[in-house]
Amino acid sequence: MTEAWKQAFSRVPELLAAHVQLSFSALLLAMALCLPLAIWAARAPKVAAVILGFASLIQTIPALALLALFYPVLLGLSALLGGGISALGFLPALLALTLYALLPILRNAVTGLTGVAPAAKQAADGLGMTAAQKLRLVEAPLAAPTIMAGIRTAAVWTIGAATLSTTVGQASLGDLIFAGLQTQNWTLVLTGCFASAGLAIIVDLLLGLIERAIRERRKIIAWGATAVIGIGLAIAVLPMLGARDDVVVIGAKGFSEQFILARLIGSRLEDAGYEVRYQDGLGSAVVFQAVAADDIDIYVDYSGTIWTNQMKRTDTPSADIMLGEIEKWSTATYGVTMLGALGFENTYAFAVRPEDAASKQLKTLDDLARVSSDFAFGTDLEFLERPEWAMVKAAYPIQFKEARSFNPTFMYPALSSGEVDVISAFSSDGRIAANGFVVLEDGKDAVPSYEAMVLVASRRSSDDKFINAIKPLVGAITVENMREANYKVDREANKQSPRQAARWLDERLKDGKDQ
Repeated sequence: MTEAWKQAFSRVPELLAAHVQLSFSALLLAMALCLPLAIWAARAPKVAAVILGFASLIQTIPALALLALFYPVLLGLSALLGGGISALGFLPALLALTLYALLPILRNAVTGLTGVAPAAKQAADGLGMTAAQKLRLVEAPLAAPTIMAGIRTAAVWTIGAATLSTTVGQASLGDLIFAGLQTQNWTLVLTGCFASAGLAIIVDLLLGLIERAIRERRKIIAWGATAVIGIGLAIAVLPMLGARDDVVVIGAKGFSEQFILARLIGSRLEDAGYEVRYQDGLGSAVVFQAVAADDIDIYVDYSGTIWTNQMKRTDTPSADIMLGEIEKWSTATYGVTMLGALGFENTYAFAVRPEDAASKQLKTLDDLARVSSDFAFGTDLEFLERPEWAMVKAAYPIQFKEARSFNPTFMYPALSSGEVDVISAFSSDGRIAANGFVVLEDGKDAVPSYEAMVLVASRRSSDDKFINAIKPLVGAITVENMREANYKVDREANKQSPRQAARWLDERLKDGKDQ
């Protein structure tokens, strides 16, 4: 087994336990909701139409969207109640997955209960059974195989959808998949997929065994399979019993630079004696609200992102003025401490192929505007909805013939292969120089400054040991070394993990080579 596979599999036990905790909690909650509703619906056709209609409607919403929607809902509820509700991590993922599991359980339970032979019901009535006795002794046993089939379907769906919970900060096997996609580490992707699929297959087989045992009235087999599931759940819950309450949670957005900087910060905090946990793959709005709500303790953001997305500012002052305004605003509004800028900028940079830059004489965004009607535009997944794009369009008469969104992993190859003609690249990304792309000048300063800066949650801002562990990073990282660290993760040959790149960058800092 290669070192890459060993590193990938070393992460599976912890993430598998978290995945089992989440998916089974959602499945059990869905069953607790569905079975009483199914009994009611089986006796009232109008109620069945409403309940099944609602469950079907939920099923039409993509699981990723459902997960994302619960974050602002819980955030608003927490603010309304004065805190105490975590809008990040387990709770939003649990609620979303529970809703997603409703339809198969409800539909099969209603079908099973309404499909009980009338003769069996009449015989129960003839014996003088009460409604409760008839349900417990006749209807439920006859409907049990059909109900179990619905639970099996819901279990497989829930285990698969739980991989998406990474986007709301809940640890799962999706961490491997998302991190692998962002860094083009296909070993991580395959490991996450195999582990998730294996879990789903094993659970489906065990539930299928229970379903068959119920149908054939073989109680020993049913209880045996149930015991195996119970033991698996107990093993998955064990890590929670020994978990420490003072773990530092480091947030990161979904691209290589964020993964590297999170591990760099984590290594400094571990050296200071803290236990560290990472929440990767968070969106820009989610990660800031998470640090404001103390759901995460620290992360790296960019001045232009906070300026435009959070502060809703459309002017573009100098970097120093912007950082000063952000520091005052974040502290006064949310109690979040802006510890300082790291020393490099990672701004949006419009990049084109060198042959197009030469043949069409492209040097600035004004030049791009001149030929934009013939160009296809490629962006990351959120740029087209960001205020920065509106600011660029207001400053330059750009009208692309089409715009396509990509995972950043695939955005650069799309430009190289000619699928698009210009991309919204990141200035500190090593793939720009590696591919020879030409970055166009923003002569009108439409895009604000994007200084990388450290944001610390209010609960950690008064912890001197915590602050002193991170403070040496402020102003210490040059864009050249950040670019090289990024490329170590993003390149195709001799690829390194974000932790390895962070270790390299940390050595540069300690050797004084980034000064």
